[in-house]
Amino acid sequence: MTDGGKGAAAPRPAGLPREWIAAALRRERVRAGLSLSELAKRAGIAKSTLSQLEAASGNPGIETVWALAVALGVPFSVLAESPGPAVTVIRAGEGPTIHAEQASYAGTLLSAGPVGVRRDIYHGAMEPGSVRASEPHIPGSVEHLILSTGRLAAGPVGESVELAPGDYMSYRGDVPHAYEALAPGTTFVLIMQHT
Repeated sequence: MTDGGKGAAAPRPAGLPREWIAAALRRERVRAGLSLSELAKRAGIAKSTLSQLEAASGNPGIETVWALAVALGVPFSVLAESPGPAVTVIRAGEGPTIHAEQASYAGTLLSAGPVGVRRDIYHGAMEPGSVRASEPHIPGSVEHLILSTGRLAAGPVGESVELAPGDYMSYRGDVPHAYEALAPGTTFVLIMQHT
């Protein structure tokens, strides 16, 4: 958020408001010319769930939003990013965060790729004890990962690599892949590139 020249950034809402997702889902579904039934079928979710999400009464996990983004052929950020000012500051622990339903994982969208640039930047936080399995993203996706703290095993299924703080890796995001924290307090920066 802009600081208005006063030196302090305005707070950005934590979490991901349902209204952002609802408006983006409706917009992208209509743009794609899909009915509720067809989009729900492509995403592998119930039509009633999609209807609730478009009415801003559902509370989706990251898996549901990813499935919808893939079904619509758009980057995840298209469904999660709110319009923002020219200068944006997201303080640690703030920003649009979505928690996984089946793993101790939270992803915070830091920056969506502007028009013509198809990349998104996320801050990830994870605790040991569960694996964040990720379905393939839209074709041509590449993930770039930089480990900040802790230890992490990540990469395509069957090609996982263990990372230490400061390590960088890249891999195809359009194949099944996973993340697993190997130490408490694991954090990382994830850049998704869409071609």
